[in-house]
Amino acid sequence: MINVFFAAAPARWPIYEDALRKAFAEAGLTVDLSLDHAPDQVDYIIYAPNSGVTDFTPFTRAKAVLNLWAGVENVVHDETLNIPLARMVETGLTDGMVEWVTAHVLRHHIGIDTNLRRQDGVWRQEVPPLAKDRRVTILGLGELGAACAKMLVQLKFDVRGWSRSAKSIEGVHCFSGDELDQALTGTDILVLLLPLTPATEDILNADRIALLAKGAVVLNPGRGALIDDDALLAALDSGHLKHATLDVFRTEPLPADHPYWSHPKVTVTPHVASETRAETSSQTIAENIRRAEAGLPLLHIVDRDRAY
Repeated sequence: MINVFFAAAPARWPIYEDALRKAFAEAGLTVDLSLDHAPDQVDYIIYAPNSGVTDFTPFTRAKAVLNLWAGVENVVHDETLNIPLARMVETGLTDGMVEWVTAHVLRHHIGIDTNLRRQDGVWRQEVPPLAKDRRVTILGLGELGAACAKMLVQLKFDVRGWSRSAKSIEGVHCFSGDELDQALTGTDILVLLLPLTPATEDILNADRIALLAKGAVVLNPGRGALIDDDALLAALDSGHLKHATLDVFRTEPLPADHPYWSHPKVTVTPHVASETRAETSSQTIAENIRRAEAGLPLLHIVDRDRAY
């Protein structure tokens, strides 16, 4: 019997319980899944930071922590965590992100907002450029960023991407390492999909915003702290940036008095760009436990030095 502890917000239990049990059965695993295993009897921890678990020391038998979220910044630096940590990679999360990014890139590319505001009886034939003439840059070419880049290539956008290490994606002009400024220069639509690490906090600052094309749009479905908020607001106010569509923020929920809510050039979406789906994420978790029990390497292991 494999003891699996579900350490996430209690409201998630009814959403995940049946999906996890089904995935374990399909993987041929005999699992005791519970919210209240004794810590020293736990073999695997299904984890989300909102569970309240902050000390992993009592889990003396545990073999791995399987994160429910794609982001691991809230756990990766926990000094009590001395066993493998796997981040969440699953098709539902990826598909949802691709849909959100594609929708908002097209929204700003075509100028949907402008047409919605101008229902004033004036006939204006302002034709947008074709996708091939619109430069879209994605910062972060991991699972989510690469999937979004591939979709935008299919729509014939001029797609650039930047990542810490070198990547190669067909149809995408890939930059890496110290080529960040080169990747940003002349960008019309910027998509932020980097993990949050000490190296990426405030990566979009005033100097880098200035590299974007005048009238550029910023989309952030990654992490709120990737952006210097004051620099972004200043660039919107000056007219250098046309719009920002933001899904993630330093403080969530976004406080009601935050200037983003009332700014005419900001769209707030409440961290809904993508969500871990119970059915597909349960399959990822079951596969990782199956692999561990068979003596195979875990998938999606976090590099503690890189913090993702």
